[in-house]
Amino acid sequence: MTADSYSNSSDSPNPSDSPDSPGGRLGRALASLRGLAVGDALGSQFFVPVNYPLLKRRELPPAPWQWTDDTEMACSVVAVLAAHLRVDQDALAHSFAQHHDFDRGYGPAVNRLLRLVREGGDWRELSAALFNGQGSWGNGAAMRIAPLGAWYADDPEQATHQAEISAYPTHQHREGVVGAMAVAAAAALAAAAGGPPSAEALLDGVIALVPKSAVGTGLRRARDMLDYADADTVAAVLGCGRRTTAHDTVPFALWSAARGLGDYAQAFWTTAQVGGDVDTTCAIVGGVIAGGKAGTPPAEWVERTEALPGWAPTAV
Repeated sequence: MTADSYSNSSDSPNPSDSPDSPGGRLGRALASLRGLAVGDALGSQFFVPVNYPLLKRRELPPAPWQWTDDTEMACSVVAVLAAHLRVDQDALAHSFAQHHDFDRGYGPAVNRLLRLVREGGDWRELSAALFNGQGSWGNGAAMRIAPLGAWYADDPEQATHQAEISAYPTHQHREGVVGAMAVAAAAALAAAAGGPPSAEALLDGVIALVPKSAVGTGLRRARDMLDYADADTVAAVLGCGRRTTAHDTVPFALWSAARGLGDYAQAFWTTAQVGGDVDTTCAIVGGVIAGGKAGTPPAEWVERTEALPGWAPTAV
């Protein structure tokens, strides 16, 4: 795959589209999606034992890099936005189910849910019934949502609202929902006109937009730790996705994104080297950073990443 597989002029929205037009929104969402896919695909390579030494040395593993469920589900988010100009829950649930590839690393609960939706089940009942009726508080709704935040860069409050709606087809626990809201808010703020905010302003903005929750508590801790240079220490306090819960994943990912705005490669390595759910934390960080003009992933990384699926949108 070449860099043109991700961004050539015939596949991209018209550069003259205004920022709040469907074309302008889709352009930002696609940029975020590409950043998410690269972070996901490269991060997933470091679950392979032979690549552990490369991670320590910040060296790239051999190509191609395959993306996981993070990217596959994010493609559905962007596809639904392109088709409906908002989140349509039924369309989103059915896109998740239609494009569900068992081999992309989905968790067992979501694998079963999407299979049953594909067979005609009601996603509302199936999602609500997960984990003894508590709903999932996993990081899956957060991992896929950064492109939606970039879409709503002109309206971070609407980004959080649409992210909340987007979570319910698979995640109905409060923490799973708030995790998605937080990532969408961060991506919206990072992609706003005028360039990315300061690290402090980004996290302050996210904290102001999410409701009281364990995720919110983690974000406040992340804000207090922005001066820490040792990512391992920060991850020890905030978590880095080892438990795959939203509140164990999102605060650290947004801490790393906030500190790495404008430097995709640095943010990736900082995130990946602490371990944990590396593909997901790096997908979140990559999606948040890449929606703005200052956070483009390196061209070599794009070239090594598996192309997005043919059904993913390229224009309104």
